[in-house]
Amino acid sequence: MRRKKNRNIIYLTILLLSFQTSVFAQSFPIPDPPIIGAKSYLLIDSVTGKDLATYEPDMLLAPASLTKLMTAYVIFNALQQEQITLEDEVTVSEKAWRTEGSRMFIEVGKKILVKDLILGMIVQSGNDASVALAEHVAGTESLFAEIMNQYAFSLGMHSTKFSNSTGLPHENHYTTARDLSILTRAIINEFPDYYRWYSIKEFRHNGILQKNRNTLLWRDPSVDGMKTGLTEEAGYCLVSSANREGMRIISIVMGTATERARTDGSQALLNYGFRFYETKLIYKAQKKISDIRIWKSQKEVTELGIAEDLYLTIPRGSFDKIELIKEIPSLFAGNVEKGQEIGKLKISLDEKIIATLPLEALEENPYGSLWQRLRDTIQLWFENE
Repeated sequence: MRRKKNRNIIYLTILLLSFQTSVFAQSFPIPDPPIIGAKSYLLIDSVTGKDLATYEPDMLLAPASLTKLMTAYVIFNALQQEQITLEDEVTVSEKAWRTEGSRMFIEVGKKILVKDLILGMIVQSGNDASVALAEHVAGTESLFAEIMNQYAFSLGMHSTKFSNSTGLPHENHYTTARDLSILTRAIINEFPDYYRWYSIKEFRHNGILQKNRNTLLWRDPSVDGMKTGLTEEAGYCLVSSANREGMRIISIVMGTATERARTDGSQALLNYGFRFYETKLIYKAQKKISDIRIWKSQKEVTELGIAEDLYLTIPRGSFDKIELIKEIPSLFAGNVEKGQEIGKLKISLDEKIIATLPLEALEENPYGSLWQRLRDTIQLWFENE
């Protein structure tokens, strides 16, 4: 199983310095996040993964139907790898039909298309649909749960354990807001075509029209996903995602006492993130940032850049205060390979380094001819005298 990677973005998680609100407390004051009556919450930027607001994000909690985000992730991978298709017909088992909790009302022995089961799982949060999909992919729900855990491990969700595809209570079924943020970003970044299903407000099956339980879809036009959850143990939970003017933010709220509390809390967090932060593209990948004189090589000058797009999430209005610091050797001689690190690029804001990444050669520059090397050796000798 190979974990997909978005290779076009440099995420803030690799930065030299942890990028916290306190770094900008003096020049760019940001108020404390809103008070949310939840056991745990986390607000992040979808592109950079930067934390915008947190409360107990690493607490182990029952996820309820937020589990279906991983169920969907496994299904999306199976579709992408052509193990299944949207037009596959799935015969509903008695186990799927009998599964308790929220349902899309499928019937034993009936054949249901995979695409309809996916909609039933995403829009209606159907436990019956989740089990039917799990059995179609893996044969049994327990084997499907093993696949879920393998994907969780490959994504870096190291505080997560799944025992079923639905989120029904189980002592060995838990996760954290932090791990759910990893999973949510993976769905958004790896499966943009499938992600659109999370914005569907209602779905009709078997003559029954059911509405999406994510009421933010009606309240806030910038919200286009993702998933609700509710059990007695988990409380009310909601993962929501919104896009305003090209910036996408993800909110994970777990363990509120009421449906209204999870909705209002999620809305407050999203508004907070958009109001006080912005995400900017600082440099594009494989574009010249600087150059360097290379002695004893075929070409005198080699262009330097970064391997992947660099995005930063910063306090809103602070972009003009960013300073770029290029650290390039004063003397460099010899063969240069494409992608070879030759220097560093540092990003400073409010006189503090917030990002450090390598400057790499954008092209190869092999050793020059014997004459070129001899000429440069003599020139360097005179310059160092």
